[in-house]
Amino acid sequence: MGILTYNDKAFLMDGKEYTIVSGAMHYFRIPREYWADRLDKLKQCGFNTVETYTCWNLHEPKEGEFDFTGMLDLAAYVDEAAKYGLNVILRPGPYICSEWDFGGLPAWLLSYENMAIRCYDELFLGKVRRYYKALFEHIGQDRLAAHGGNIIMVQIENEYGSYGDDKDYLNAVVDIYRECNVDCQLFTSDGTRDWMLGGGTLSEYLCVANFGSRPKENFAALKKFRDNQPCMCGEYWCGWFDHWYEEHHVREAEEIAGLFRDMLDAGGSVNFYMFHGGTNFGFMNGANYDGKYQPLITSYDYNALLSETGDLTPAYHAVRAINEEFFGKLPELTCKNSEKKAYGKVVLGEKASLLDVVDKISVPVHAAAPKYMEQIGQGYGFTLYSTIVKGPMTELPLKYDCLHDRAVVYIDGEQKGIIERDARQSEIIMDLRTGEEVKLDILVENMGRINYGPEMVGERKGMTGIRFGQRNHFNWDMYPLEMKELSDVAYEPYDGGADMSCFLRGTLIVEGDPCDTFILLDGFHHGFVMVNGFNLGRYYNDAGPQKTLYCPAPMLKTGENEIVVFETDSCECNVIEFVDVPRLG
Repeated sequence: MGILTYNDKAFLMDGKEYTIVSGAMHYFRIPREYWADRLDKLKQCGFNTVETYTCWNLHEPKEGEFDFTGMLDLAAYVDEAAKYGLNVILRPGPYICSEWDFGGLPAWLLSYENMAIRCYDELFLGKVRRYYKALFEHIGQDRLAAHGGNIIMVQIENEYGSYGDDKDYLNAVVDIYRECNVDCQLFTSDGTRDWMLGGGTLSEYLCVANFGSRPKENFAALKKFRDNQPCMCGEYWCGWFDHWYEEHHVREAEEIAGLFRDMLDAGGSVNFYMFHGGTNFGFMNGANYDGKYQPLITSYDYNALLSETGDLTPAYHAVRAINEEFFGKLPELTCKNSEKKAYGKVVLGEKASLLDVVDKISVPVHAAAPKYMEQIGQGYGFTLYSTIVKGPMTELPLKYDCLHDRAVVYIDGEQKGIIERDARQSEIIMDLRTGEEVKLDILVENMGRINYGPEMVGERKGMTGIRFGQRNHFNWDMYPLEMKELSDVAYEPYDGGADMSCFLRGTLIVEGDPCDTFILLDGFHHGFVMVNGFNLGRYYNDAGPQKTLYCPAPMLKTGENEIVVFETDSCECNVIEFVDVPRLG
């Protein structure tokens, strides 16, 4: 690989003019078994570079404990890119946005109540330093371009000008990179408004601009701000992400390709965001806030050049044609779409009520007042808040100070309503006589931390300040439910529909080699699905737009496959269907 530099007009690779044609593909959103397929498709489209964020929250899920295995083996991903002759742009954050929970920051940071994130706070920077040292030790210097590797650029923070203006902090991130011997081209990326570029850049380092349209106007703004460097679109938003309760975003292939042509005509370099979006597996989706809370769906299809399943889209072919127009004829396409299979219906013949098995899968934390998830050492999933309420109490409504983000309420095991932040509000009334008491259980779900904007700061999950009328209620057991290990769930035969939060289990039989497939959950409302212990992510049929969950072939095996559905609300049946076509809305 080569050394990337630049002058006032162009990038240079080993001293020769060079156009960066890059596509974003995040290793942590793609099954490891599919990395080679996706990178091959990037190369065959005429791209020379792959860009990826790194996800601090997955790499350091508990403070001081690091994971660079499986889908998180970033070094292996960089090596796989090198096999295809691809350079790598690395964007380690520490904040990455990316429509990812808390913008990639680990949830345990929120247990430090006096810590200020994304600024020159010594406590925060100490955590960043430890993460970066582990990250770059894992990557190794030999993967950096200066040492013969293919990592040509590393980003300083991420779109920082949209958030802050602390140049001491940005320089501290640079200093940590230098401590970690990161000696390749550093850069910042921001929107092109003057306050974004003014807040998020450092004069000594390259800055690139992020936008999805009007390239001539945006490049002009970048050039006006910094005239001693070439133009690059660091994030060309060729599509967009989806929230629950919204329609699926689409964009015409001709428009995507046409804007790409305009950028090349202007002499610019480009990074498509996204070339391949992939999937927000597990509980890793983020959320936005624009007057109301907006959690993201599980699919990160993004209307990208490769679909969520890695299939070639019309935009892929249109963009490939532009690359041929500017850089010469490409070899004939040899890459193919994956085989999809409709495995048909699967009966979930076993059921377990959450309230019946919670003591088998979680150890409660007791406190007088209800606490946030982060305060009881929990990052993701659900928390069950349980207590005894005693009378007398005449028609007092359930109230609370904070609910983040969705609650299913039970009184003596009977569902009484659902409360969802900025979306749904059942009225729960407590009416008890003297001497009467009931068991109150509130299942609270973290539907994704806000990943962008001022509201993300200090945004904790769970339920606090629970009261009836104006009277606060105390004495709570809180059961953390990250839903990672469910082997102790005790199932019984399914006995009909359930108006409760419950696990349902069945078996999918796969004959021959597994294929990609999609799970359709008609008759279910809201929850998540695990296949052979792997969490595919959330479904939310009542909200849409997404109606199927992508199940990649590597998550299946020949023979018997365990399917577990956790339904939070209720289900009218116990049958799911594996189909061969996605339904994203």
